[in-house]
Amino acid sequence: MPKNKKRNAPHRGGSSGSGSGAAAATAATAGGQHRNVQPFSDEDASIETMSHCSGYSDPSSFAEDGPEVLDEEGTQEDLEYKLKGFIDLTLDKSAKTRQAALEGIKNALASKMLYDFILERRMTLTDSIERCLKKGKSDEQRAAAALASVLCIQLGPGIESEEVLKALGPILKKIICDGTANIQARQTCVTCFGVCSFIATDDITELYSTLECLENIFTKSYLKEKDSNVTCSTSNTVLHISSLLSWTLLLTICPINEVKKKLEVHLYKLPNLLSSDDVNMRIAAGESLALLFEVARGMENDFFYEDLESLTQMLRALATDGNKHRAKVDKKKQRSVFRDILRAVEERDFPTETVKFGPERMYIDCWVKKHTYDTFKEILGSGVQYHLQSNEFLRNVFELGPPVMLDAAALKTMKISRFERHLYNSAAFKARTKARSKCRDKRADVGEFF
Repeated sequence: MPKNKKRNAPHRGGSSGSGSGAAAATAATAGGQHRNVQPFSDEDASIETMSHCSGYSDPSSFAEDGPEVLDEEGTQEDLEYKLKGFIDLTLDKSAKTRQAALEGIKNALASKMLYDFILERRMTLTDSIERCLKKGKSDEQRAAAALASVLCIQLGPGIESEEVLKALGPILKKIICDGTANIQARQTCVTCFGVCSFIATDDITELYSTLECLENIFTKSYLKEKDSNVTCSTSNTVLHISSLLSWTLLLTICPINEVKKKLEVHLYKLPNLLSSDDVNMRIAAGESLALLFEVARGMENDFFYEDLESLTQMLRALATDGNKHRAKVDKKKQRSVFRDILRAVEERDFPTETVKFGPERMYIDCWVKKHTYDTFKEILGSGVQYHLQSNEFLRNVFELGPPVMLDAAALKTMKISRFERHLYNSAAFKARTKARSKCRDKRADVGEFF
């Protein structure tokens, strides 16, 4: 993976607001420092704090409106003003306000490239995320970890993201390994830890340490499959799935010698997870196997797997599964995925997928590329298309070259307004309704004739 280190980028601390209530709202626009705030008291938000919150747009609106509203109805200055307010609100007394502010920043960064803006406030954002991870409850920890992932995606590989990981890595690791912590919070931290390490890890020993941490989580599912007396709740399975997927992602950037060591250990154990009761675990294990086979064959063209026949039988059974005790939706999803996995293991084949973004196309033609794309799509949501167009780091990862520069006229012709989309969808709905009505009339006439 290409890593363009931005070693010469300036280190600049960000700004955040001071006080609470109306005073904090004033400081938000001025970019003052929070000095006397006690952000994590157990008291509910006061009337004054609530009036403070109403001075800014609802942070969750970024998730609903997306980049289109930001482009059409607001300017860059408006967006940055809102984000400054959200950064200040991460120090609010109310946990719900802090969580909403974290989510608002995350949604904005997922839908818009704001590299220069966050570079100036990187230290402030990192401090806020660190506080929320340490002091917050489960939902707040999840929001903080999700923001950390997008922050590193915005910064890309370089000393800035390395310092973010250096500050947050030990805290993420502590939450992940804490058996008493909320499972959903641990799951989000696992994904965050994996992605941030993928982007920012420069020390190979740190990469190996992260791999070991993730292995310690998902290998517990190995024990469950071997020993029926070992219990594993559904919530734990969700954590194990995220750990396995993050581990697989990091394995794609490991040196060949380390990859060979991991293959020797896990390539013969992963098939045990194909018999898991959870359909998502079966799929995660199958896709990880397909990726490991692809990597192994890429290193050694004559790669030999001793139990290939029994493995293909197991994959074929999952690709044609008709178990009546399983939900129809799960069976349909499983059969579709395992048909591709079987082809990968048996025939070394991959069904090419096409991802469209703006005027460009990206062809996903291998399991490594698919797994990497799926990971970033999970984090960025619908914003992944925008980042594929504009984010230099992601474009380097997928070998797309420099961002394509389009003039205003070209962008305008490509863009369809919401009103135009509404008219188009309405016309299409009317046409479908009319066609159905005609079809029903014909059936009625045939019935009367007979």
